[in-house]
Amino acid sequence: MDSNNEIVHDFAPFLRIYKDGRIERLLGTATVPPSDPDPQTGVSSKDIVIFPSTGVSARLYLPKPPTTPQRLPILVYFHGGGFCIETAFSATYHPFLNSLAADASLLIISVDYRRAPEHPIPAAYDDSWAAIQWVISHASGGSAATDVIDPWLTEHGDFSRLMVAGDSAGANIAHHMAMRAKGSDLSIESAVLIHPFFWGVEPIGKEPKEPAHRGMVGAMWKLVCPSSSGCDDPLLDPTAEGAPSLKEVACGRVLVCVAEMDMLRDRGWKYHDALASSGWEGVVEMMESEGENHVFYLFNRMCENAQELMKRVATFLNGEGGGRPLL
Repeated sequence: MDSNNEIVHDFAPFLRIYKDGRIERLLGTATVPPSDPDPQTGVSSKDIVIFPSTGVSARLYLPKPPTTPQRLPILVYFHGGGFCIETAFSATYHPFLNSLAADASLLIISVDYRRAPEHPIPAAYDDSWAAIQWVISHASGGSAATDVIDPWLTEHGDFSRLMVAGDSAGANIAHHMAMRAKGSDLSIESAVLIHPFFWGVEPIGKEPKEPAHRGMVGAMWKLVCPSSSGCDDPLLDPTAEGAPSLKEVACGRVLVCVAEMDMLRDRGWKYHDALASSGWEGVVEMMESEGENHVFYLFNRMCENAQELMKRVATFLNGEGGGRPLL
């Protein structure tokens, strides 16, 4: 047997790394083209390379224009996948973001940040921050960092209503973007964290306690962030001792969504409670989907709980709160 085909790191069902350095991604490899427009929602989409120097790109979603022209709120979205699988062009995300753009009447920029392990953290955070800066630069005619200017943003975007959202690793990114915005000239209206990928050293709630299971999560984190101290890293555990205060979250409203059967569920609740008690001056809301597992709505979009989650997220992003949490 060719020794180069020897597996040196097996992170199934996400990816495997071989002795010769080859990386085999096991999920999130299927992509779909943009729609012009999508036959179900009427949403148009297109792909654009934002920064040719790094290859950072995005898929943009524009809802069917209303009868009366109006500027649309802007949502910058970060896909999940453990920082190492899926893309902004994935078959997993395209139907979901088409529906979200239509239901919430949003101009969505889904960021295709560089993935680990080829580009370890902080690449995903840096690329995502650069993409937000690129979006908001359209309000003043473009950015010195890139010559790329998109007419959908200049013609349809309401730059006074900038929001961020993501699921799993993307929700982790959305949180850190709201933290980075503190002290900048960015004004983020709202953030939505769906099934956020947060973790920690010691188990809480119903998290698995087995060393082998927790070690697998820790090893995966070290793969994507080799410079990390481990599961006590504030990038992974924003409530860890010594982590920056959640008072620094620089947006006015946050919605945290969790799923009852998701092993990350208790971390989402811990983040919600820590944010609410931190002295932060915004409003944080919570939604829990009964009987569901991690990012279930991406794979079973027509089920009742997925429809409820979509409705709650769309309502929240439209500036309406106070809905009844699904507990």
